[in-house]
Amino acid sequence: MLSAEEWQIVALSLKVGAVAIALTLPVAFVLAWVLARGRFRGIVLLDALVHLPLVLPPVVTGWLLLIAFGPAGPVGRVLSQVFGITLLFRWTGAALAAAVMSLPLMVRAIRLSIEAVDTRLEQAARTLGAGPWRTFATITLPLSLPGVLAGVVLGLARSLGEFGATITFASNIPGETRTLPLAIYAALQAPGGDAMVWRLAAISVVLSLAALVASEALGRRTGMGRHGHVL
Repeated sequence: MLSAEEWQIVALSLKVGAVAIALTLPVAFVLAWVLARGRFRGIVLLDALVHLPLVLPPVVTGWLLLIAFGPAGPVGRVLSQVFGITLLFRWTGAALAAAVMSLPLMVRAIRLSIEAVDTRLEQAARTLGAGPWRTFATITLPLSLPGVLAGVVLGLARSLGEFGATITFASNIPGETRTLPLAIYAALQAPGGDAMVWRLAAISVVLSLAALVASEALGRRTGMGRHGHVL
């Protein structure tokens, strides 16, 4: 059985992951659409920037977030002075770090689902008088929806496993920013923490495995298959 502290860690991790996905999904969809359908100079650079968090050390990503969203950063200063919002050392900062780290996986999955949509169906709808938005709502979005959901599941799994950027930007504060991976790290440093490590690691494995299975099943519905995912 999990202790009250461990249940709090799991609940905080799920809250951080859910907020991260809510923040990321609109941005990820727009970027995926641009990368899938765009034809302009600089698209290769945009693609590289979107996927940069996959190859950057997470600590570097967290440091860049600290520079941008810290109290003295350009974005952090505006958020604090204008809106009274502080992200540093808050669970919302952990959600931001998780959102940035999950963005590339979500964009990748959604982009593949959009590319799998037969453009001839969209052209047929336009020929029959449907406007761009109606074509999108009735053809493109329904056909790409399994891939969008796959991206959401992958993004949530990545959010739940985020460590480096979170501890650098939001620190490891019990009850505030201590998510599952940070709690496992803290328990490893504490005498007699092995039992807690086993329990939290088991939860992490179950959640990650369920996410991967769900993502694979959804990906196959859009024809992405096993080779479409980049982890």
